[in-house]
Amino acid sequence: MSRASASHGASTGHGAGPSAGAGARQQRIAAQLQRLLARLLRTLVKDPRVGNVTVTAVLLTPDLRMATVYVVPFGAARATAAAGMLEGLRSAAGFLRGQISRELRLRHTPRLSFELDRQLDQAHRLTGLIDQAVASDAGRERGPGPDR
Repeated sequence: MSRASASHGASTGHGAGPSAGAGARQQRIAAQLQRLLARLLRTLVKDPRVGNVTVTAVLLTPDLRMATVYVVPFGAARATAAAGMLEGLRSAAGFLRGQISRELRLRHTPRLSFELDRQLDQAHRLTGLIDQAVASDAGRERGPGPDR
């Protein structure tokens, strides 16, 4: 199972559909969309606001008509680039949808909605908190006594 459906699907409730076959198809198409969008963004989108983008996940609605694409800007200036990047992606959504239609040949090409993937930032923050707690515990264990 790809990250496209596993991590975001579990947290947002857009995982498997009502039947196992529909869920598997939904996941397969989401994975195809993720790979295709990553390639299209790298090779065809020339908007300077978009820059280098990593497509971290794609979530499809059960009827396959809407896709939420989770992205992160690549590189050091992530926080400052995010707003402009999302604006550029939203303006390129129609073009990307047309390319997807030509390549995947689905009955209905999903509308694309781009969202900033905040899971990486949350993971870094939690890791920092855990590191602080471990360092604090280690400091208390050593204590001020000469016995240790």
